[in-house]
Amino acid sequence: MTANSKAGGSDDADSRLVRIFADESCLGNQFKERKNPGGAAGMIEHFTAPRGWRRRDFAVFDPDTTNNRMALVSGIAALGEIRPGFPLVFTSDSRYLITGMKKWVHAWARRGWRRKGGPIENLELWRELCRVAARHQVEWRWTKGHADDMKNAYAHWLATKTARERRGIKGLAPSGFESWLAGQTRDADFEEGPPREIFRPDPPPPRGC
Repeated sequence: MTANSKAGGSDDADSRLVRIFADESCLGNQFKERKNPGGAAGMIEHFTAPRGWRRRDFAVFDPDTTNNRMALVSGIAALGEIRPGFPLVFTSDSRYLITGMKKWVHAWARRGWRRKGGPIENLELWRELCRVAARHQVEWRWTKGHADDMKNAYAHWLATKTARERRGIKGLAPSGFESWLAGQTRDADFEEGPPREIFRPDPPPPRGC
């Protein structure tokens, strides 16, 4: 699944599919003249029939940042931990990130990495994310935040915790999703078995990032 672990023995596409749930947090956005600590974090998971779910967490801390920057960092950090060759579904509630990777980066590249309205915000992070994503087949999937997606909710909790505690994770760590879920009051309808979904990869990032 990752640079330091291997997927199960099956070559079936579904058994090789890696899922990423990511979110971002930035504390103190309302203050103009102070540093705003932020976190980009989430969970990487992979399912195989003999072993079930394997999950790992990632988290990056930045002492002074924005929500948009951390959304991009979540993609860079997560995709950087995955060994090439695995199809990926990346889920986030950031329209900035998901729409950007599905649409905006292709238009910007055609214009020489410019946009109609002026300079591209966070250009260096967009280009870094495109370079990392180019090593993979990725489906960029948006989900509604603060809703019923428990894995998105866990990513949000982990990103906020990272920002508040001012501490990230070096590489990947065993996931705390199951213990976190056990403490939730809204998980009564959460059921999980073997995944059943169709993988629809988005076009690869533009060349020359």
